[in-house]
Amino acid sequence: MIFRQLYDCVSSTYTYILADENSREALIIDPVFEQIQRDLALLRELNLELKLILDTHCHADHITAAWLLQQKTGAKIALAAAVGAQGVDIALTHGDTVGIKGVKLEVRATPGHTDGCLSYVLSDHSMVFTGDALLIRGCGRSDFQQGDAARLYHSITEQIFSLPDDCAIYPAHDYNGRTRSTVCEEKTHNPRVGGGANERDFVQYMKAMQLPHPKKIDEALPANMRSGKPEDGQLPSEPAWADIRISFAGIPEVDSEWVIQNQPSINILDVREQDETAVAALGDLYNLIHIPLSELRDRVSEVPTDKPVVTLCRSGKRSSLALGILKNAGHDKVANIRGGLLGWQHH
Repeated sequence: MIFRQLYDCVSSTYTYILADENSREALIIDPVFEQIQRDLALLRELNLELKLILDTHCHADHITAAWLLQQKTGAKIALAAAVGAQGVDIALTHGDTVGIKGVKLEVRATPGHTDGCLSYVLSDHSMVFTGDALLIRGCGRSDFQQGDAARLYHSITEQIFSLPDDCAIYPAHDYNGRTRSTVCEEKTHNPRVGGGANERDFVQYMKAMQLPHPKKIDEALPANMRSGKPEDGQLPSEPAWADIRISFAGIPEVDSEWVIQNQPSINILDVREQDETAVAALGDLYNLIHIPLSELRDRVSEVPTDKPVVTLCRSGKRSSLALGILKNAGHDKVANIRGGLLGWQHH
């Protein structure tokens, strides 16, 4: 199985991608609206086809990317039936099985933080994705959005702590950089619900907490009841001047075919050294601007500003660094040619 844990630093949210190595089908858990380009880039670079989008609950601290990912990939959206959100293709209840070819998840209802909280357990019980029900050395709050501390206690102790001790716990959030725990660790060391705490201990602990309301709750809850669909129903704006893909490294890229077809409307900056251009010239291009990367900071004013700029080198590595130099000089429409000259030779 392919497994990736991703992080959104604004909301401290973990997003998980699970995929089957043979079928290349993938599912994603708790995607964040603002991170869609990152998630799509990773799926593309790993040659995965997204088939299923899961949320553990209706989040109050960020907007889900479920609807947006569905528009981009056609994947189905799954969420607890108890949430009652719009746009859900698979309404999940306790005991269901959901997944993709080669990866199956057992659905366990773990309400108490919200009515619609679910935990997803890998079929071999080696992993559980607990959402906000159980965090690493903590748990979800129970003071708003149908919260119920007693219900949460039973969800944790009966549905999560009943898993094998070595089952790895992957929560929806962590605010201290911790990435995973285990059932045994949380049963032993969780300061709210572990170490022999009973229901009364837990409920009184939770009632004594005084936490500020989530900053994005007024925006996030209504949007998440629409599966993350914007109120106007429109996709976020994307660069219109080129067919740009953002890599997992965060680099805006265009392919060589697009460059050939759009030469009149762009400036092409070749940042190879002089001896390289003499050996490997590109006959397909007729409007190259040649400034070696080693000289670009001092000569960036020579790059015309009348058109967008795409950058080129042997492999696409040096030319990706040139994008930052161009942006610092005021060029706002820039992209790297994917794969550089090596990619061009495969065109």
